[in-house]
Amino acid sequence: MVVGLEVHVELATRTKLFSGSPNRFGDDPNTNIDPVTLGLPGALPVLNRQAVELAMKIGLALNCTVQPCTFARKNYFYPDMPKAYQISQYEDPLNVDGWLDLPDGTRIGIERAHMEEDAGKTVHAGESGRVHGAEHSLIDLNRAGVPLVEIVSRPDMRSPEQARQYVAELRSILLAVEASDAKMEEGSMRVDANVSVRRPDGELGTRCEIKNVNSIRSVGRAIEYEAKRQIVLIEGGEAVRQQTRHWDEGDGKTHTLRDKEDADDYRYFLEPDLVPLAPERSWVEHVRASIPVLPSARRVALAEAAGAAPDDEAIVTIVDRGQDAYVLAVVEAGGDLGRAIVHVQQAFAEQGADPAVPAGDLAALTTMETGGQLTATQAKTVLADLVERGGGDPAAIAAERGFEAMDTSELESMVDDAIAAQPDAWEKFCAGEGKAMGALVGHIMKASRGQADGKLVSQILNSRKG
Repeated sequence: MVVGLEVHVELATRTKLFSGSPNRFGDDPNTNIDPVTLGLPGALPVLNRQAVELAMKIGLALNCTVQPCTFARKNYFYPDMPKAYQISQYEDPLNVDGWLDLPDGTRIGIERAHMEEDAGKTVHAGESGRVHGAEHSLIDLNRAGVPLVEIVSRPDMRSPEQARQYVAELRSILLAVEASDAKMEEGSMRVDANVSVRRPDGELGTRCEIKNVNSIRSVGRAIEYEAKRQIVLIEGGEAVRQQTRHWDEGDGKTHTLRDKEDADDYRYFLEPDLVPLAPERSWVEHVRASIPVLPSARRVALAEAAGAAPDDEAIVTIVDRGQDAYVLAVVEAGGDLGRAIVHVQQAFAEQGADPAVPAGDLAALTTMETGGQLTATQAKTVLADLVERGGGDPAAIAAERGFEAMDTSELESMVDDAIAAQPDAWEKFCAGEGKAMGALVGHIMKASRGQADGKLVSQILNSRKG
């Protein structure tokens, strides 16, 4: 499998790329329009400076070279494109030759990240929502002229999982630099996937493009289906035709839209109403200085502190939520990093980048936990109270709950009772069946009403086995 992705990103500007109409989602249809949007005779485009800055931010965050560029007319007709052409960049894009590193360290090349205007939206009235079988179609031009950056990867991905990771990482970068809200469900981030298959060490196969996939999960599903479809064709003696295809979430299949156009079909030529754009070096460096620490560097920092790998699931999750600074603040307050990572990953999914529980309160909880004053189960209960109350004294909450550390001799007695009550589980455990420990530990936790320290229970069981 060989995969390259083209990701279209709507920029977070106040107005459109070439006119003063609002760039705003969800307004009544055909209200954010003007002579430029409608392609009226004599209407001239004026380039949006903020859109250029956000486009440069994206390019620099993707390690691209920002270069002088030109705009071109890309000619094709759809009802939601009144001009019958799209202003885009072709031979001289703004950003070229970059890369993006996945959490596992795999580097995906970025061929270009160029600017262009979005098209409007056609809504087909009918059960399928597609043009075939529609009773009629409606046009909304609010989106026409919205500024886009199209990020074109090199064909460096070899699995659906890599493609999913690429889209997720790209989305996190866009959010970090505040270039776009990247809401795939609203269409402000859309993925086109180019997929081909080849035999090992064989020549590249014919690619098909899957248009407008609008969720990370669907990206993986669409690529996996399309690769299998092409393999069936090749093994059946048929040729894969270069096509543009549509992903249907309902039936989990791709369907033919049209034979794929080549660049010649668009009859590109320089946009005569816009001058070349040549950003001064001082402007580029000003934009570069505004870029925050990116998710990849933040993962490395948290992973190094925790002694974990940057692609560890907990590390990736916490950084994606923007909660890594909070975790490090817990450590600065004297908390245990390992327990803080576990609690934040598990309990703070809805808390956002600035959790309601003060870092010092969580630090105190992890200290009680690592000091043996609370078991892991008890700590989770206290943390749930902290989340509900928006903070508090963990020791006071533990006292309210009646949580006290169990005496070791009492715990050893409970272990002996569990062994006597479940001889079969004990025999299997002694024979090396790890799963059997679960039954014994479960018996002890039930007898202690969840107050037993699971780690200490495991140690006692192992000592008895010896």
